[in-house]
Amino acid sequence: MSNTPNNLNEACQVLSDGGVICYPTEAVYGLGCDPDDQEAVNKLLAIKQREVSKGLILLADNYGQCLRYVDDAKIPMDKRTELFSSWPSAITWLLPAKASTPKWLTGEHDTIAVRITAHPECKALSKLFGKPLVSTSANLSGKAPVMTLDEARCTFHELVDCYVQGELGGNAAPSQIKHALTGAVIRGN
Repeated sequence: MSNTPNNLNEACQVLSDGGVICYPTEAVYGLGCDPDDQEAVNKLLAIKQREVSKGLILLADNYGQCLRYVDDAKIPMDKRTELFSSWPSAITWLLPAKASTPKWLTGEHDTIAVRITAHPECKALSKLFGKPLVSTSANLSGKAPVMTLDEARCTFHELVDCYVQGELGGNAAPSQIKHALTGAVIRGN
């Protein structure tokens, strides 16, 4: 595995091999891995120094990629318009998780955080990988997220297996997080 900038095909190979990538998102650089690979998720959490109990965000090209994790039948019809009309965007929704969704993704919650992105590199990565990516801000827990690839390399060095080149999406802050069933804003405005 290479620790230099890579194209999306190489990044997808790293994901398939259980590696951790650093990639541009809507507002900050993110750390990502295969959500179905517990060892990869544990590696990402160790790099970030983050507790598994907090849960993680899934970032996807389309909602269909998330159906293996989301208990779609538990989303009431009256909530669907706001939810689905808000995507693709930088809004992350807390959705009911299937009982089979791994706790290394949901943490101590019965929800799974999902974002359907409009960011070109994120969409392309998820589409090429064929499923969602774990997406969490590229920072050490409690520190500010990194805003450039150079800053990411200085922070994480060889701990990250692949650095994906690309531009941030221009959002001023990390994604807003909302609860799909209650409408409560968990993070952001």
